[in-house]
Amino acid sequence: MPERLSVIVVSHGRPRALVRCLWGLNQLLGPPAEVVVIADAAGLDAIATLPFVDRIKQAEQVEPNISAARNAGLAMAAGDVVAFIDDDAVAEPTWAIRLLDALDQTGADAVTGTVLGRNGISVQWGAQAVDGLGRDRPLPMPTGVMTPVLPDGERLKLNGTNFAVRRDVFSRIGGFDPAFAFYMDDTDLARRIARAAYAPLATVHHGFAASVRRTADRLPLSLHDIGASTAVFLRKHAPPKAVDGALDQLVGNQRRRLMRLARRRKLTTETMRELMEGLMAGIAIGRTRDFGSSPAPMAGNFQPLRTTTPLPPKVLAGRAGDERVLMYEAEALALAGHTVSVFLFAPTPRKHTVEFIAPGIWVQRGGLFGPAERSGKRFQYWRRAARIEAEVARVAPVRGPNVS
Repeated sequence: MPERLSVIVVSHGRPRALVRCLWGLNQLLGPPAEVVVIADAAGLDAIATLPFVDRIKQAEQVEPNISAARNAGLAMAAGDVVAFIDDDAVAEPTWAIRLLDALDQTGADAVTGTVLGRNGISVQWGAQAVDGLGRDRPLPMPTGVMTPVLPDGERLKLNGTNFAVRRDVFSRIGGFDPAFAFYMDDTDLARRIARAAYAPLATVHHGFAASVRRTADRLPLSLHDIGASTAVFLRKHAPPKAVDGALDQLVGNQRRRLMRLARRRKLTTETMRELMEGLMAGIAIGRTRDFGSSPAPMAGNFQPLRTTTPLPPKVLAGRAGDERVLMYEAEALALAGHTVSVFLFAPTPRKHTVEFIAPGIWVQRGGLFGPAERSGKRFQYWRRAARIEAEVARVAPVRGPNVS
């Protein structure tokens, strides 16, 4: 894997999440990677306190446009491969290794991986195909790296918070289209890439942090950009006769979604009306918005985030009552440069969750007799030592080799 990797993070309005994301990138195993941050002023102020901030390439995000910001990051990135992760996500330590290895194995133009949801266990987004109408279709989850053979008109979808593209591909097809200020920027790119791979072990945890478009519990605050970007996407990639019908379907789907939330008393009638008005206004704008794309010139010097070899991963384990002592020890190990996995099991059948805590601690909580993967039995008898051994083995492919 001779390729140099650049990782681009775009952030707007989420400084605390950005800091957490960067602590995760600081623990990446494998070849040194450089990190490029395009963030608003609050985000840049927040990362100024990081001990490795001087090794981060950074620039201010002048407008809340994810495509324009990612293009700005591309202009600063010097890697042969460029990866993308959202500010409200954290990569597992082997993420970079898995992305580069998949490109090396397949010769593909791009690679995407698995995105886990808030509980750190369940798959939020796996392998998916996407067609010219922007419709997703789940694919069977592979056990290893794959380049799926898809029907005409479909492409492998790039999971927007977890994908990487060879630098020379951007030189051929251009960068991100600024017409996609938010939403479907990655899907538009996927439609322009000839061959992509899926690497199931290239894993990212995604939290759905609050933003100007949604609350922390995923209630919509605005549908304007969804309308605008969908209209732009359909104009670019769908048969002209199919555009109106696809937009009508979008309106119907969003209306039904809002009605479900209203029935659960999550939205008022007035809020529903405002959201639908925003969606329709966005569609109207997207019908006339100009397409665009920017070339991606290579920047100057490659600036790796880490200048030392990562130390071996460590494991700490105990009962829930041991958390305070174990976390104190874990923080010391993380600050010294280890990635630390902490397993806290109570004598119950409670389901497990996984959480990343800066400066590099992965905490798995749950019942000694409860399932980690959601497909597991609701109750399973374990001796504590055997359960810890099993969970260490389960996470080792993404957490890192030689976990001890």
